[in-house]
Amino acid sequence: MILRVKATPNARKNEIIGWQEEPLLGKVLRVKIQSPPVEGKANKELVAFLSKVLKLSKSQVRLSKGATSRIKTLIIPDDTELGGL
Repeated sequence: MILRVKATPNARKNEIIGWQEEPLLGKVLRVKIQSPPVEGKANKELVAFLSKVLKLSKSQVRLSKGATSRIKTLIIPDDTELGGL
């Protein structure tokens, strides 16, 4: 399953803000991450945070696009429950 995320680095705490409609992409999940966007730290923390929230292992959440962008495309297992986000 493809999950599009709009990440905001340098936040006070890691948190999920909610779903937002993006004009060209459709729905994206807004997430705040504590780490700075330096040397992939924010991407690693985003994957770790989402894997914890979704109750998946880190290896099941894979960043496929957007390593240097705020809009990221992640690949997660098809049977993952997104109802609580």
